[in-house]
Amino acid sequence: MISNILPKKIEAIFKKKKPTLLAIGPMSKNCVDASIEIANKKNIPIILIASRRQVDCKELGGGYVNNWNTNEFSSYVKKLDKKKNIFLARDHGGPWQNNLEIKNKLTEKQAMKSAKLSFKNDIDAGFNFIHIDTSLSLNGTEKSQKKTFDRLFELYKFCSNYAKSKNKKIYFEIGTEEQSGTTNTPEELRQTLIKVFKFCESESLPKPSFVVIQSGTKVMETKNLGSFDSPIRVGSEIPPEIQLPKMIEICEKFNIMMKAHNTDYLSDTALSWHPKLGIHAANVAPEFGVRETLSLIRVMDELKLREYKKKFIDISFKSKKWEKWVIDKKKLSKEEKSIICGHYNFSKKEFLLIKKSLEEIFYKKKRKRLNDYLKLEIKKDILRYLKNFNSL
Repeated sequence: MISNILPKKIEAIFKKKKPTLLAIGPMSKNCVDASIEIANKKNIPIILIASRRQVDCKELGGGYVNNWNTNEFSSYVKKLDKKKNIFLARDHGGPWQNNLEIKNKLTEKQAMKSAKLSFKNDIDAGFNFIHIDTSLSLNGTEKSQKKTFDRLFELYKFCSNYAKSKNKKIYFEIGTEEQSGTTNTPEELRQTLIKVFKFCESESLPKPSFVVIQSGTKVMETKNLGSFDSPIRVGSEIPPEIQLPKMIEICEKFNIMMKAHNTDYLSDTALSWHPKLGIHAANVAPEFGVRETLSLIRVMDELKLREYKKKFIDISFKSKKWEKWVIDKKKLSKEEKSIICGHYNFSKKEFLLIKKSLEEIFYKKKRKRLNDYLKLEIKKDILRYLKNFNSL
């Protein structure tokens, strides 16, 4: 039994239910509110995993989610989270994980300094979990495994020592792989954990709580293309349901928990297999942003607000945030591309003007608040995961 590596409230639910812990990307203010309300109503722990693009410190430009900086985001959540069921996490913290670091073409030394500033603010703001991801370079994916580990160890030591100096308790997540749609091999996992644990022991640092393992998931457009939910076996690859128990067995030997990323858009059957297989936690993010966007468009369609819809689609399309998620841009319409990235634009002034008018019209027609409706739609998706993850 894995123990003593998580906050007590989270450890308690594992002892009671053996669930897969849900970690939610804070895609919008409504998504954050929906997560807090469910966590408090159901009295269950939920982790909010903020990427540096979504929320970052004031000095590094904040983020696209509600234009929050790290401190504002943390303060907002803690004020609403009356039962203290929300745990804050930095997702993919590390060099070149903030768009400014790429745009300004920071050197390795500069990007590491920037990453440390970001982590410092996370710890000061009371984040519980820190995910260190050193898989990027200025030109894309880092090719040198040695550099990846050297950066990981430097940032791990920095965060540990800074948290200790501030009398803060933080928990670490490691894992440097980008989503691939396939699974890691047991030997890759074993060697990674040997290196990390040896480093922690030599420096007298706390061991990590989570390790990211490729579980056969890959999110593109509005679907999951990985092998986890595929009825067709991937050539030369051991099926996830055979491979993953071996990985989890290794995790248990090292007393570390497995975290799956990119779990969006999986079927109920695939989700229900997560706790059965023993997957300890899973990240879900884009799906909730897309759900809110689709709900907004549905409102505009039902109320025949064609001009508002056209403006929203134009804003989203011109942002080009859909480009990283598209398989073949020739096969998708302008509206489909806009739906994929709508949530990136929720805090822009042009959209907020549209939304203000929408709220007035929606209330006049429905006698309901638009944000209440949007939150309800997001909650349906969150509850689907919690139910299948055996958390309710």
